Amino acid sequence: MSKADAFAEAGKTAVLQNIHGTMEFLQKFPPFNQMESAHLAFLVENCQLRFYAEGDCIISPDDGPVEHFYIVKQGRVHGLRPHTAKRGTETTFEVIVGECFPMAALMGERATRTAHLAAEDTFCLLLNKPAFIKLVSTSNPFRDFAIRGVSSLLDLVNQQAQMRAVETLGEQYSLESRIGDLTLHHPVSCAPGTPLADAVGLMHNENIGSMVIVDDGAHPLGIFTLRDLRRVIGTGIRDLSRPISEFMTREPFYLPPDATAFDAAIAMTERHIAHVCVVENGKLCGVISERDLFSLQRVDLVHLAQTIRHADRVEALVAIRARIRQLVDNMLAHGASSTQITHIVTVLNDHTVCRVIELAIAHMGDPGVPFTWLCFGSEGRSEQTLHTDQDNGILFEAQDAAEAAEIRGRLLPLAERINNDLHTCGFTRCKGNVMASNPELCLSRREWSRRFRSMIAETTPENLLGSNIYFDLRPIWGPTDGCDQLRKEFLDNIEACSVFQRLMAENALRNRPPVGRFRDFVVTRQGNDKAATLDLKVQGLTPFVDGARLLALANGIEATNTLERLRGLAAAGIIDAKDGSAYEEAYQFIQQTRMQHHQQQARDEQPYSNRLDPDTLNVLDRRILRESFRQAQRLQAGLALRYQL
Repeated sequence: MSKADAFAEAGKTAVLQNIHGTMEFLQKFPPFNQMESAHLAFLVENCQLRFYAEGDCIISPDDGPVEHFYIVKQGRVHGLRPHTAKRGTETTFEVIVGECFPMAALMGERATRTAHLAAEDTFCLLLNKPAFIKLVSTSNPFRDFAIRGVSSLLDLVNQQAQMRAVETLGEQYSLESRIGDLTLHHPVSCAPGTPLADAVGLMHNENIGSMVIVDDGAHPLGIFTLRDLRRVIGTGIRDLSRPISEFMTREPFYLPPDATAFDAAIAMTERHIAHVCVVENGKLCGVISERDLFSLQRVDLVHLAQTIRHADRVEALVAIRARIRQLVDNMLAHGASSTQITHIVTVLNDHTVCRVIELAIAHMGDPGVPFTWLCFGSEGRSEQTLHTDQDNGILFEAQDAAEAAEIRGRLLPLAERINNDLHTCGFTRCKGNVMASNPELCLSRREWSRRFRSMIAETTPENLLGSNIYFDLRPIWGPTDGCDQLRKEFLDNIEACSVFQRLMAENALRNRPPVGRFRDFVVTRQGNDKAATLDLKVQGLTPFVDGARLLALANGIEATNTLERLRGLAAAGIIDAKDGSAYEEAYQFIQQTRMQHHQQQARDEQPYSNRLDPDTLNVLDRRILRESFRQAQRLQAGLALRYQL
């Protein structure tokens, strides 16, 4: 071999080694670790490596339409935009090793809206636009990421969790199973004129626990269950030739075939029913029963709700709380979303509170006056986790101050008993005394109305703090009309008071997401902690909760749940629909990370804490968590611009 040939061969070897090394580097990061080897090799072969010194501008809005796709191989990149309310610029995000930019501008064939600067000496891989377009057309994982960004990575996290679940319990456990796939047999039904004896005989022959009564078009008119049969027998009815329509439960609850097993389980839990009709295009096509959920190993949810509602003493409820924790553990392990879990925890907590109230009344006697048990804060938003305390109050009707004082005197001893029993059940007493046993929170509707008007008109620090608690109210037990009237009143008052809105906006900007200018996360040490940590609740969730609350209250949106508020704001055009979806995904991921953190603490027999060391996360989770914090920053930047702060 000549020297020239040897030199050429050595050059080829060096190129191949360089390509192989770059592929190994990219395979550590999503979405590149999901791509086929041939597609990843094509990407690397068409890349060039470029160096940028600290402070160099990599791309800016003045450069025109973006011509390259950038991947950070070493160093960091800052995104700079004009400050929303002050002169100069602000760092809106940071791109670190393994991440890429500017996807939205490249897909939109436009200039970037943000200047990208090297935060330190940085090397980037540059893929030219024609190669980028070809890769989008040939690689499904790359195309999915190019179109959906962090959403596709969230899907990857959920898929991994569900794959682990399948390895543990098999595919049948999926909470996302369609109920249309679970109702394997044709539903047994009859006409409304069918004699009761014939209908019961058919139920016996088919070994089923329900009979759906349908009209000529197969539309469900009612349902007759074994529970209804016990009621019939208990009333001593002898004439079994009477039509079943006289005994059926009218207008049965139904879901479409595309609804999930989770939807069916929640419906049974909330409505205290054991059967859900499956209806498509107005016609009955199946019935899913509590027994079906038993066979799918989802019995815990429905069975726990029934056990709570029939508990005969507080001690029984205490034992049930441990089973709720186990249910949450199972759901987290099997890929349930944070929204599903908080929904379930809230439903079961609501059942527990209602049962505690009923047991307290049975023990102490009926106070002789209708009252509504209100919940505030995370409970009012239906966003409770297992780590929760009490935020509650009582609402009742009274003609004047004297009658209100007299009724309050009757209700406070009962409220004290309820608060104590809830504490026994694991709902810790509120350190700020935001509890119904506090005379200041056991009020008539008129007194609550005056208090809320004062909070809005007199914007003291205490009132602003109170607005973050009380304006997330929700009735749990008792009449709901008074609470609905209160909500309408304070929504009207807040919408008309721009000063209060602005002060709420200032308050919503106090808790900044822990993403810093000079590093991945901003972390601090607390007490005797060995590792530096960040607060998932205060720094991560609270910016979304406070921002969504402010915008919802300012625009007359009645929802109290943060995700429902974001959807309502997007539907009303208050925020951009794409922004709303991004905020939702970010909020859910931070909440899910928090729950998994609590789950691990429980396993390690440690007290619950919202503080997390981000170094304990894997690369994918760290990346999505940081992106989620960036979305919180964007929401706060929008508030600052809207209210000129």
